[in-house]
Amino acid sequence: MSIQLMTDGGADLPKELLEMADINVISLYLNFKDKQYKSGVELDLPSFFKKIEETKELPRSAAPSPNDFYEGYKKVDPSKPILMISLSSGLSSTYENAVAGKNLLLEEEPDRKIEVINARTASAGQALLLFEAYQKIQENYSLDELVTHLNHKVKHTATLFVLKTLENLVLGGRIDKVKGTLAKTLNIKLLMKASDEGTIEVAEKVRGDKKSIRRFVDQIGEYARTFEDKVLVMTHCNAAERAKSVLNEIKAKYKFKETYVTEMGPLISTYGGDGALVISFFKD
Repeated sequence: MSIQLMTDGGADLPKELLEMADINVISLYLNFKDKQYKSGVELDLPSFFKKIEETKELPRSAAPSPNDFYEGYKKVDPSKPILMISLSSGLSSTYENAVAGKNLLLEEEPDRKIEVINARTASAGQALLLFEAYQKIQENYSLDELVTHLNHKVKHTATLFVLKTLENLVLGGRIDKVKGTLAKTLNIKLLMKASDEGTIEVAEKVRGDKKSIRRFVDQIGEYARTFEDKVLVMTHCNAAERAKSVLNEIKAKYKFKETYVTEMGPLISTYGGDGALVISFFKD
């Protein structure tokens, strides 16, 4: 392609996108008490789940360093413009470090063209923006045109989550054990969303798994009315059959042009927990 696409370990990329586009990925880190791992590189999903089961511990995530980005950019042919689509700055220092890495390389090679987009989302949301970027590169957008277009699309990206369990939120200290136990007893499920600022917030609390999935699907219609020209990306945490079933419900109700599904990487799985689903699509 005329422009090199890059992203980070916050993105969960469907195999169809990886097969179409040459995307370079800069890994984030997962820190367990005994060791640091490069997410998705040194720790695959089966190993990740096994380690959590054995240690009863969730890792802490860490952003790639500015030098990680510098090294990643430097590997790209200097004559090729780079577009980096970064995990939300509201969730991580990844975006700031991606910009710092860019500036490090530009000090050495000022003729390089590198642009960094703050996706204000994660997982399926980053994948959706990469799909969009790939399509526009096929339409011969310049780097400047692509940046303008994607910054507009970032503001129109809906990213919705439904959690099947709150165990990871309790393990990670985001909900205290008493509230977690009460929620489990009452069968409370959380519907969450990416805010305009790129943070994750609770949208609704629903009792029962079936009700939470129904609301998860119904919510889509509150963000968009037309779907024939839209793409939907879904990611799941260790729940392929659940994802397939929910995606079938979505496709029966909304006529998306294309839908893609993939597994969450270790980074997003740390927060979502077993059975979590994420969807992203562009709002009207």
